Formats: sequence, structure tokens, C-alpha cells
Amino acid sequence: MLRARIAGTGSYLPKKILTNKDFEKIVDTSDEWITTRTGIKERHIADDNESTTDMALIAAERAIDSSGVSSDDIDCILFATVTPDMNFPNGACILQDKLQTQNCMALDFSAACTGFIYGLHLANSLIATEQAKNILLVASEKLSSITDYTDRNTCVLFGDAAGAVVLTSSDTSQGILGSYAGSDGSKRELLKREGGGSRLPYNKMGPFDYAKLYLYMDGKAIFKTAVQRMTSSLGLALDKAGKKLEDLDMIIPHQANLRIIEMVREFAKLKEEQVYVNLHKTGNTSAATIPVALDEAIKEKKLKTGDILGVTAFGGGLTYGAAVIEI
Repeated sequence: MLRARIAGTGSYLPKKILTNKDFEKIVDTSDEWITTRTGIKERHIADDNESTTDMALIAAERAIDSSGVSSDDIDCILFATVTPDMNFPNGACILQDKLQTQNCMALDFSAACTGFIYGLHLANSLIATEQAKNILLVASEKLSSITDYTDRNTCVLFGDAAGAVVLTSSDTSQGILGSYAGSDGSKRELLKREGGGSRLPYNKMGPFDYAKLYLYMDGKAIFKTAVQRMTSSLGLALDKAGKKLEDLDMIIPHQANLRIIEMVREFAKLKEEQVYVNLHKTGNTSAATIPVALDEAIKEKKLKTGDILGVTAFGGGLTYGAAVIEI
């Protein structure tokens, strides 16, 4: 049986850092208030002239370099984002041009914070059915471009980043052992960005619609649903992989809130050192959180060949999912 194996990883964080102390000068908040409620201390912010695909390109090149796979051999690019450079052409096509890959399928998709998990699910299916051999999966977000920096409840949460993996065809035990992806559109109002689409296009927006160009989140409702969906998704992915919670060497949950991460850890019955957390220095970077953390964990040698890794996420849509991977 063929499966998708992680051959290389890469990530990129913009140079500019916005700390909690910086936010004290922008909105009515404090370092103590942000830290105790979220676990976040700082986040990276892209320059005005730095786009989502600019960040994605750096992460992608680093992932390709570490994989041993030539860019010429990439036959599919999957790009997860909710902050594309433009409506079309898609970011995957822009990456295809900049990477000079040939005869390559190029697809963007939007699953918010679950985007990377959805990408793993899709990539594994393409490789298992021999529709692709070498897939570049990229998650890149410039959330600062859709964040309202007058809203203290949301602006302190988000940052910009890009992460990427190269997935290759494998007939060994290494790779994605099982994955699950789900959705609940009935709760779509909890996390959204209304303005700029066909329902509320720019040329039909009135002066009171401007705020709809920013993301909106019902934090309390999201918190409750996130814990439930992330834990249940991980359980379903384990079932598909034929593994149990005690088989996990590490989990990398979506980096949204430290209290959510702690609840997922308790569900998995893992020690603190078995849960990778970089939320304090990145904030919530939506689809990019897991691949950025994965790249860091591998480079820090906290993950080694043969380890069983669980990844799980939850995002707007609502979307949710998980995967179990042998490194």
C-alpha cells in the first residue's frame, strides 16, 4: 500500500515581531491579560510588501532543499490559505512559476486553521491512488492583512507565517498512517470574514460594512467546540491508523490557545514534553501553525525517524481534522 511520507520540511517567520508590550500601546490590554488567557507572548508580522506567496516560496524552497527531491520532480502543489495574494490566479500557480516546476497540478484550498490537515488528507489520497508521486504542501497566512488592530479580543491572537512539507510516495510503514477530515457548516458564523466576496462585494459595501473586511470570531463558542472536535478527530485518525493513544510519541496540535492545547494533551494522556508548543512566540498563524511547529520539532531533534506523531486542528467553516504519521 502506497502512502505519503514526509521527505522534507521548511518554514518561514517574518522578521518583524509584535510583542504583548507593543499591544499595550495599541489597545486596552496588558501582557498579563494576553498571556494568562492565550499563552501568547509575541507574534511575527509580515512587511507591507511581503505577500502570502512570498512567505510560502521561502518555506517551500527550504522544504524542497531538505527533502532531496528536485523541484522538477514535484508533480502537485497544494496551497492552504485564507489570505491569498488575489482571488485568482491562485497562489499555487504563482509558486509553480517561481519554483519552475513542470507539468504540475496547482491547487489552492481554504479550510482556515485546519488547512494543513486537509492538505495531508488530500495528498495521501493522491499518492495512494498514484495520481501524484511528489507533492509540495504549503500553508501560508498573512493574517495581519485581515486583522482589526482596534479589536483587542482578536488582534492579540494572530500572526503571519508559512510552513511547507514535501510528501513522497512510500511503500514502507513511514508516512501518513491514517487521517480524518470533517466539517460543520451550521456553525460558520462563529469564525468568518464576510466582506469582499460575491455576497458582499467591494462595490456594494457601505460605510458601515468596512469592519466586515476583517475577521470575526466568537471566542467563547470556538473554545468549547475546538476542544471537542480536535480530540474526537485525533481519536478517529488513530482508529484509521490502527493505533492507540499510548502509541503516540508526540502530538502537534493547532497552536491557537494554550488552554486548548493543554486539554488536548490531557485527552491524549501525554507528558508536557510530548506536546510541541511554539504558540508563545508565533501566535495563531492559522493553517501554518502545524507545519511551522513540525519543521521546528524536526530541526530541534525532538522528533526522530520511526516516531509516531499525531497532528490535530480546528478552524473556521467549521472545519476540523487530524492525522497520524510515522516520521
